[in-house]
Amino acid sequence: MARSKAASASPISARSATDFAPPRSLLWLQGLLCGGLVTLAMPTALLLAVLFGPAVVAAVLDRQPGRPIARCVALVSLSAITGPITLLWAGGQTMAAALVLATDPDAVGWAWGAAAAGWLLAELLPVGVRILVEVASRSRATALAAARKRLEVEWGFSPAANPNPK
Repeated sequence: MARSKAASASPISARSATDFAPPRSLLWLQGLLCGGLVTLAMPTALLLAVLFGPAVVAAVLDRQPGRPIARCVALVSLSAITGPITLLWAGGQTMAAALVLATDPDAVGWAWGAAAAGWLLAELLPVGVRILVEVASRSRATALAAARKRLEVEWGFSPAANPNPK
């Protein structure tokens, strides 16, 4: 069968959102690992579920290719939950200790606050970089226009008809 010209011209645009999903075997393996974690380390799984919740929500809601917001939220959340997880493991990894840490306002506040900071960083950093690039580009354009005027005067050329097109 012949394929349409649009499909053959741009194979990337012809892909659907499901083409970027992980293979079924990888999804099955992730489920198996989560089941093993819940079975063998229930206190750790409980604490991770509470403290890492915003990162899971970000992973579900982020639909951009590569999931940059979810990755940033997860990375910053991981840095905030290492303390409570270490305390749990040092305390014998009991359900009582996991429940105490999962209901501790400081531990949950730091973990969720870090997730919010990661989200804010992922949202505001591109805006800040764009502003910096725009300012640098405008200052470079101003410097080039001044150099052009100086060279026009020095070499005796007539000024350009439209030196600053926009």
